[in-house]
Amino acid sequence: MAKQLRLALLQMNIEAGFPDQNLAKLKSLLEEAMQGEVKPDVVMFPEMWNTGYALTEIEQLADPDGEATIAFLSEFSKQHGVYIVGGSIAEAKADGVYNTIYAFDREGNRIGDYSKIHLFRLMEEEKYLQAGEKQGRLVIEGEQAGMMICYDIRFPELARTLALGGAKLLFVPAEWPNPRLHHWRTLLMARAIENQMYVIACNRMGTSGETVFFGHSLVIDPWGEIVAEAGEEEGILWADIDLDLVSEVRSRIPVFEDRRPQLYFKG
Repeated sequence: MAKQLRLALLQMNIEAGFPDQNLAKLKSLLEEAMQGEVKPDVVMFPEMWNTGYALTEIEQLADPDGEATIAFLSEFSKQHGVYIVGGSIAEAKADGVYNTIYAFDREGNRIGDYSKIHLFRLMEEEKYLQAGEKQGRLVIEGEQAGMMICYDIRFPELARTLALGGAKLLFVPAEWPNPRLHHWRTLLMARAIENQMYVIACNRMGTSGETVFFGHSLVIDPWGEIVAEAGEEEGILWADIDLDLVSEVRSRIPVFEDRRPQLYFKG
């Protein structure tokens, strides 16, 4: 039986330093996504949607242990019977602030979490945030999936490790800015092609300080073909995908069977 999924990616503007305003925007887009005759199976948001990159204030703005975010997203997913890959938030823990994704199933159960493990020095993340120490994995409709955040896509080892663990889907929330649109599209397509998996990437749009974010959220299939791509405006990117395509592609070009890992890390 074919495994079809309808995706809704909420490409939104984020006001740095205003969590209440961002939550109101997110709620509006979530309600819009639920209004159609065919509801989504999976909904996804951008990176750091609650606070944006207000890093100098991040300790005061971050959600303590993610409690408010978890409660809201769990209830929404249960109410609407939808999977949620909740973008990422600034989450305050005892040892500092993390950039963390929480994911939920159709019954509102938390099925995965992931804190960004590669911190982006160009935005001084390492000065204000703690790096995660584990991979991001979850199961959607019985299929393995992985999670990465923004800068992580420059590290192909992580995506390959998730794929070797069985992931057929890779979710990537981001705040990826101008002028690096070419990098964004190329890296995401490469991760899809080399790992023969769907890559589902939700970027923000809008302006924060002097930084402009271009949107262009993407859904890419295991051949590296673009299924859907947003423009630069705020709104919902819809895509329908067929998970059976992953197995088909992997059987036609047996990349994983032809690996020779014993040679890869020799000097």
